[in-house]
Amino acid sequence: MKDTTSQRGLTRRELLSRSMAAGASFVVGAGYVASTDAAWAMETTALKPETMATLIQMARDIYPHDHVADEYYAIAVKGYDSAEAAPGVEAGIAALNAAAQGKGHADYLSVGWERDRVDILRGMEDSAFFQQIRGGLVTGLYNQKAVWPLFGYEGESFSKGGYLENGFDDITWI
Repeated sequence: MKDTTSQRGLTRRELLSRSMAAGASFVVGAGYVASTDAAWAMETTALKPETMATLIQMARDIYPHDHVADEYYAIAVKGYDSAEAAPGVEAGIAALNAAAQGKGHADYLSVGWERDRVDILRGMEDSAFFQQIRGGLVTGLYNQKAVWPLFGYEGESFSKGGYLENGFDDITWI
């Protein structure tokens, strides 16, 4: 039977059945990655969807915040989905998957426990790929204005007259 999914897209039923499979965090299809527990999806152009899903999980494992949705991690790594970056990212994710296979898993996404994924990441933290992703996440994740309230950051204060007159002394825990 010929697979026509990539030609016609997924039906709603196919999308839901894929998302329910084995407690998956992401639904990976022809040219997209979607969340199984929230209303977001992203199209991929240069990276394979499986690579993007792995990159999002890697980002979450490097900077874990339970109160930050996967959507923001996806936005943080979307810049790697370019023709220039794709070869290096694909090779880096292949190395990450190989490291997971060395620990008895099918690939990085199939590693169920966060501590096991972090152990795999620690094994490659000196690599140029890991350092590139980690460094990019600092600005890619934390410069998103939408996540600032999740951390209690109200934004810059210069345009409001500075911190001194705008709540600098309103903390109660000192």
